[in-house]
Amino acid sequence: MTDPALLIADEPTTALDVTVQADVLRQLKRLNRDHGTAVLFISHDIGVVEALCDRVLVMRNGEIVERLTAEQLRRREVEHPYTRALLAATPTLRTAPRPLEEAHRV
Repeated sequence: MTDPALLIADEPTTALDVTVQADVLRQLKRLNRDHGTAVLFISHDIGVVEALCDRVLVMRNGEIVERLTAEQLRRREVEHPYTRALLAATPTLRTAPRPLEEAHRV
């Protein structure tokens, strides 16, 4: 119990503010690095997956539709339309909504 070989983390950062989310991710990385604990990270947030994981399985309707390395994901070397749709729905600095005060200046 105190030194697990595998930790299953199902949506551990959902509904957390960015600061708390970052702390949870740091703790998961520390567990992996310091104790060799494997982490099965389950999330709809592909941006978080991209930052945390080494290998990625994309699932749709309970089936694996794509297997990627984190590097392939970062380089957007994806093939399945569902994976492309997940990436397109992820806000980036270029696509994130502008603050309200900036929107009124347009």
